[in-house]
Amino acid sequence: MENDSALIGRYAPDFELPGTDGSVHHLARYLEEFQAMGVIVMCNHCPYVRLYLDRLKQIQTDFQTQRFTLIGINGNDDSRYPEDSFDRMKEFAQEHGLNFPYLRDVTQDVVRTFGAERTPEAFLMNQSGVVCYRGGIDDNPQTPKQVQRHNFREAIAQLLTNQLITIPSTTAIGCSVKWR
Repeated sequence: MENDSALIGRYAPDFELPGTDGSVHHLARYLEEFQAMGVIVMCNHCPYVRLYLDRLKQIQTDFQTQRFTLIGINGNDDSRYPEDSFDRMKEFAQEHGLNFPYLRDVTQDVVRTFGAERTPEAFLMNQSGVVCYRGGIDDNPQTPKQVQRHNFREAIAQLLTNQLITIPSTTAIGCSVKWR
């Protein structure tokens, strides 16, 4: 395991992945269009992902007019966790009304290159594709009203206003990524 800050300041892995919307999504196209991009390594079955879904949708809603987009990527092994299959992802995205793309990394290459260890785990890139933040969404998965540090949200706001990201790395809380 690399330390949490190992990816900070490095280029994010390029990707070309299928989405639940029927399109193929390319990192390069997002970098052309958006000033900042958040990637959430997530899956369908993790209870922590489910706890964070409303907060993630709110982050997308709050920042989308500022040239920001969120993208969910599921790299879990669906042979051992059939609930994380691509068909089930499509159902999950519709059932939960996801307002951001949800992509399938069947080879696990993208998730592995990010160095992801948990679901959910957040990565924030600038328009050059450089990772500026990695870690948790906030400090309280169970009780949104008791959150004291909105680390991911704060990092997005700082990046979009060209400020230094004061906390570039935190520890993600969640389930382990399910590797093959």
